[in-house]
Amino acid sequence: MSHKFQEITTTSLLKKNDSQIVKIIDIRPVDVYNGWPIQNESRGGHIKGAISLPFKWTNYMDWIEIVRFKNLLPENEIVIYGYDSEEIQKVAERFIKSGYQKVSVYYHFVDEWASNPNLSMQNLERFKNLVSANWVKQLISGEKPGHYYNHKFMVVHSHYRYRDAYLTGHIPGAIDMDTLALEAPETWNRRTPEELKKAFEEHGITSDTTVIMYGKFMFPDNADEFPGSAAGDIGAIRCAFIMMYAGVKDVRVLNGGFQSWIDEGFEVSYTDEQKKPVAEFGTAIPAHPELVVDTPEAKEMLASPKSELVCVRSWPEYIGQVSGYNYIEPKGRIPGAIFADCGSDAYHMENYRNFDHTTREYHEIEKIWRSNGISPDKHLAFYCGTGWRGSEAWFNAWLMGWPKVSVYDGGWFEWSADPENPFETGVPEHLSAMR
Repeated sequence: MSHKFQEITTTSLLKKNDSQIVKIIDIRPVDVYNGWPIQNESRGGHIKGAISLPFKWTNYMDWIEIVRFKNLLPENEIVIYGYDSEEIQKVAERFIKSGYQKVSVYYHFVDEWASNPNLSMQNLERFKNLVSANWVKQLISGEKPGHYYNHKFMVVHSHYRYRDAYLTGHIPGAIDMDTLALEAPETWNRRTPEELKKAFEEHGITSDTTVIMYGKFMFPDNADEFPGSAAGDIGAIRCAFIMMYAGVKDVRVLNGGFQSWIDEGFEVSYTDEQKKPVAEFGTAIPAHPELVVDTPEAKEMLASPKSELVCVRSWPEYIGQVSGYNYIEPKGRIPGAIFADCGSDAYHMENYRNFDHTTREYHEIEKIWRSNGISPDKHLAFYCGTGWRGSEAWFNAWLMGWPKVSVYDGGWFEWSADPENPFETGVPEHLSAMR
């Protein structure tokens, strides 16, 4: 027998909106939460302060762990809203069964809240650059999805020296791109403008092409010779970053990568799509040099009160227990860099991803950053070992609309290769009390 939940009105929800005890839960898909409207609502985004907990996640055995991870506690008053009243009811029942006693439901998001410009809403500033599998499906089916105004596009499956990641299943019509096309293996920095131009033209990409990047998470293992070959999901964002630096005007990333495509049950292709070269990329490279910081500028940033180097590595890497890579010997960190924990190791971004590989709720990322002293009023240069994780953290900040964000391309690999550069190991004093 289903539970009868208290249904609250827009007026009563408005009164609860500023309470610290009341937690408003948005159970719509993460992309809708970010800003994509799919029910003809007049405003995209979510109720200000709402927490993203998609209905899709109720299918996971560890759903309650996700709930607790989001700091939703039994003593909180829970208010659930979404598009579908049946889904709202099911999530509410799940909370009750998990020991939450104060649970109510709100059914008027579309017709009352989103339609009233006087009621506060939020969205990810550049949400249109983070697209859903449904958006990509519309695009490749010949439709015109929202916020797409171009006449030429390319879906690109990214991998690192492992075409089998592509050949074992990809989005129909997608071509593959090895990250080595855009990165030089000697340094793992972006390639020269001439090399990038050649790579884009060989892949059929011009500066005016809308490019949708995605990759495939294949459970990276540090014991493998090339762990990055299984981390195509991070490699895709690295490629997206280099494309934007070079001058591709419209770059999108499939939120959740190939996993999101699979989760929607869409058709998978095994065809080895042939690349169709173009004669001219169409703009001088780099069109956006400000997106990249190299070592001389990184040193200037460390000395300036108006900038920060942000270390997107794991804790063992940061304190010098491991280098993080089987081809980097030195261990340690750049003195003065702020720690922005990526997750478990060099090939995972758990602290920036949800369980389904979609990007983590941007409010959560921003809250952690700000607590560490990372704020949008400074010039921030994100870095890791070689650029992948730094590029993903940068992408999150860029999506949020933070005004001056870059990637320190050389990262720990380049910094540690010069014995003249200082380094530190161990737990920094300002963090020792927190650990």
